[in-house]
Amino acid sequence: MGRWMRPEVYPLMAAMTFVASMCVFQLTRNVLLNPDVRINKGRRSMGVLENEEEGEKYAEHGLRRFLRTRPPQVMPAINRFFTQDKDQFQPPKN
Repeated sequence: MGRWMRPEVYPLMAAMTFVASMCVFQLTRNVLLNPDVRINKGRRSMGVLENEEEGEKYAEHGLRRFLRTRPPQVMPAINRFFTQDKDQFQPPKN
């Protein structure tokens, strides 16, 4: 990068770049896909939009549908280990 930047700053720059890119992604997603955002004049003049299916499509995206079928635990084995008594714990069978 040059002489003006110390190597200790690289992790901070990486984190800030990641956060800034996530902000840009979310803003772009909302502007382009959110049914409540109206950019063109034709849709802005309408007081109430009749777009329930578009709103449903926006709210029920693929990641949300996938996670709905998964158990709500991030690490089930660790959760079982810490919630069960030591004499009741059975290690997983391989």
